[in-house]
Amino acid sequence: MGFDPRQGPFTARTARPITGNLDVLLQENAALKQEVLRLRRLLERYQHLDREPQAVAKPRWVSSEQLQEWARALSQQPGWSHLRSGDALSGLEGLLAQLNRSSFLPQLSLEQRLDRLAPGLGHDLQAALTGLRSKQRLAVLAAFALYGVSAREWLADDPARVVADLRQRVKQLEQQRPRQPQPEAGEPRDPRRMEAYQVLGLAWGASREAIKNAHRRLVKQHHPDLGGTAEAFRRVNAAYQLLIG
Repeated sequence: MGFDPRQGPFTARTARPITGNLDVLLQENAALKQEVLRLRRLLERYQHLDREPQAVAKPRWVSSEQLQEWARALSQQPGWSHLRSGDALSGLEGLLAQLNRSSFLPQLSLEQRLDRLAPGLGHDLQAALTGLRSKQRLAVLAAFALYGVSAREWLADDPARVVADLRQRVKQLEQQRPRQPQPEAGEPRDPRRMEAYQVLGLAWGASREAIKNAHRRLVKQHHPDLGGTAEAFRRVNAAYQLLIG
């Protein structure tokens, strides 16, 4: 009796299910791939939604429109006309430099200090200052140096108080200002040199060593990166060059 391949362990009964199981596995594998792709697209969508509100919904502390409104309100208050931009030792510019020097962490600029108090405030303030006149810009900056984060409320709710406080501080500053040096009898008057001595806070005819010491001290006080202003820094350097040259 010969061998019949249809008999034994590999019969038609087992061969047909194997082929059928392979087809099912291939179909299931394809379905799983589609499901993985769908889940990946869904995950990417939710990740994008999680990131988008952080980029779009970030609030600004101040805007250019707010600063323009505050500046107009300040300019309409009694006493505004008596305020002046000033220089490194007087007016709003001198007051701003003094407030920066006497504040906490004076080695930081006003922008950096405000960012420490309220992250983003200093950056937003600097970005919004574009378009303001020099006097308005100095007044707003002096208000933030004086009141800190609360300056927004003071400027919006009581601009008359802000102007009054700035005037009082400027008056106190100018009372402490060194007296203008006078030349010796018979010495020719040179207004430019007299002003240079005044900027450095020195008496007429001060020594070269005194001029150098005053220059070193003032450039630290008025450096823009340390809380001063570019104009005050420039005036100090110009005075030094005139007297030492």
